[in-house]
Amino acid sequence: MSDWIKRKKTNVVSVGSIKVGGGNPISIQSMTNTETCDVESTVNQINDLSLAGADIVRVSVPSFDAAKAFKEIKKRVKIPLVADIHFDYKIALDVADSADCLRINPGNIGKEDRIREVINAAKDNNVPIRVGVNAGSLEKDLQVKYGEPNADALVESALRHADILDRYNFSNFKMSLKASNIEMTVEAYRKISTLIDQPLHLGITEAGSYRSGTVKSSIGVGMLLSEGIGDTIRISLASDPVDEIKIGWDILKSLNIRSRGVKIVACPSCSRQNFNVIEVVNELESRFEDISENIEVAVIGCYVNGPGESKAADVGLTGASPKNLMYIDGEPNKKISNENLVDELENRVREKIAKSKAEIIVRS
Repeated sequence: MSDWIKRKKTNVVSVGSIKVGGGNPISIQSMTNTETCDVESTVNQINDLSLAGADIVRVSVPSFDAAKAFKEIKKRVKIPLVADIHFDYKIALDVADSADCLRINPGNIGKEDRIREVINAAKDNNVPIRVGVNAGSLEKDLQVKYGEPNADALVESALRHADILDRYNFSNFKMSLKASNIEMTVEAYRKISTLIDQPLHLGITEAGSYRSGTVKSSIGVGMLLSEGIGDTIRISLASDPVDEIKIGWDILKSLNIRSRGVKIVACPSCSRQNFNVIEVVNELESRFEDISENIEVAVIGCYVNGPGESKAADVGLTGASPKNLMYIDGEPNKKISNENLVDELENRVREKIAKSKAEIIVRS
């Protein structure tokens, strides 16, 4: 965890084996976009998300047929699953015995007596609830009161439902207050963070396509995380759900909050480059997809910043003529030609990982 970020100490809820809040690692979530009743496809996608580094996966459960499928899916995966429930509270009651968390939207779940039944089901099965407040589905009276969604409306909705949970002595919940507008979302989370001690689930909802959604989410989620706000994140993209996990990890790695896999430091390239930096980096990213170990690789095209960046990385490459210079653990290692760049870098990274694993085994 970065020592320049002072996280707010929140309460802890357990989503299956993953503890959320209380200083535990910030978890990364995504949501399946397969048809839930297609058990095979959904299981495959969940496994892909797990391999990409997801800590928790949410699955939409819009019908009783989907609830039946959800129970079968849960048996076939190891990662914690959140059941996403809208409109029909009885579906939440049906899956409470198999879900690791129940996600409800107070704006569309109905009257308090229905929420009470969901609370009782969560209590009986010892599973948390994620109260998901969304600017697009605020309660009608709040829409009338505020005229249009804003941060105060999101916070009032959240507090209203936190009060309901409190009345029924239920504290096993986490909260989200999402909008597609960055300013509204950030303001809402800042305000709620001072008012409740429950874990906060961060995200910019309906952020957009891969490119624009990544930018919006990086700004909004990154701002909040840098202020110590947030315990779990979901990057909402109109893209492959695996992309959401990758971007989530990139945000956490960029803030030095968590690290997983290969972190590539690369120059933007210019006419001084002695090899095609962009091609090399893209190829390396593709080849390193399977690596989950934490390792930093520097790929710098020329000798201006190359030595400094390469010395700071686990494996570094500095462009030079007639041959480029590779560094291992901050020390010059060997000169390599352009023809062998990618293979040489990949081999050294994998060798270093294998050596580290061997050393861990010997020490244990």
